Amino acid sequence: MNFIEQLNNIWKKNNSLVCVGLDPDLSKMPECVKAHQYPIFDFNKAIIDATADLVCAYKPQAAYYAGQNADDQLAMTIDYLKENYSEVPVILDVKRGDIGSTAEMYAKEAFERYQADAVTVNPYMGIDTLKPFLDWSDKGVIILCRTSNPSSAEIQELVADDKEIYKHVAGYANSSWNYNNNVLLVIGATYPAELGEVRNLCPDMPFLVPGVGAQGGDVEQVITNGATADGNGLIINSSRGIIYAGSNEKFADASRQATLALRDMINQYR
Repeated sequence: MNFIEQLNNIWKKNNSLVCVGLDPDLSKMPECVKAHQYPIFDFNKAIIDATADLVCAYKPQAAYYAGQNADDQLAMTIDYLKENYSEVPVILDVKRGDIGSTAEMYAKEAFERYQADAVTVNPYMGIDTLKPFLDWSDKGVIILCRTSNPSSAEIQELVADDKEIYKHVAGYANSSWNYNNNVLLVIGATYPAELGEVRNLCPDMPFLVPGVGAQGGDVEQVITNGATADGNGLIINSSRGIIYAGSNEKFADASRQATLALRDMINQYR
C-alpha cells in the first residue's frame, strides 16, 4: 500500500483530518515523565495511545530529537507506531533541500533508517532536490509551497511571469514533479485565501496544513478553501495545542480531549 492509499484509508476509518505534531521539548514536558530513562519516547507513547483513533497522521519534527540528542527516541517513536498503529501514516518533518548523492542519503535516512511513510522537502533547488525522494513511489513527498510563517511572503509571493512563486511550485507539483503520484503540498492555515488558490490549481492533491491552534489558523476557512470535493484532501496539523494541552500526570487525557475537540470542529465544516 502506498502513502496516498494509506492516507485515504485512515481518513475514512478514523473520520479525521487531524495530524498530531510530535514536537517534544523537554523543558515543556510534564515533570512526571522528565525523570524517565527515555522521557521523550514515553511522552510520545502516552499521547499516541491516547489519540490514535482520532487522527489521520503523526508528524514528528526531527529537529526536536536531533537538538536534544534523542535520535534514538525518534526511532523508538516511529517503531512503536509501526508495531502498534501501522494504519496511521508517519510524516517525518525534516524539510530537506539538498541535491545529488546528499539528497539520496537524506531520502534513505527518512525511508530506510526511520521507516517514515512521508517526508517534508524544500523545493528551492528544483527537481534535483526532489527526485531522490520522488523516486520512492510508495512514499509521500510533501513539498513546501505556501508556508504558515509570517516572513514566507519574502520569497513565496515574489512574482515571475505574472505569477507568484508559490503558484509556480503548485503548478510543477501538479504536473512534472508528480510522475509517481506521490506529491503533496504544505499550505499554511494562516493564509486561507492562498490555500483556496492552490486548491484550484491542484484539485485532488492532499495538503499538509500547519498553523491551526497555536499559530491561529481558522478551521472553518481551512475547510472551506482547502477540502477536496469529497470533504477530505487535508492533513491538518496541530502540535503545541495538543501535546501540551495538559501539564500534570493526566497530560495524555488532556491531549486526547484537545484532539477530539479539533477533530469535531473540523468535521462540522466538512
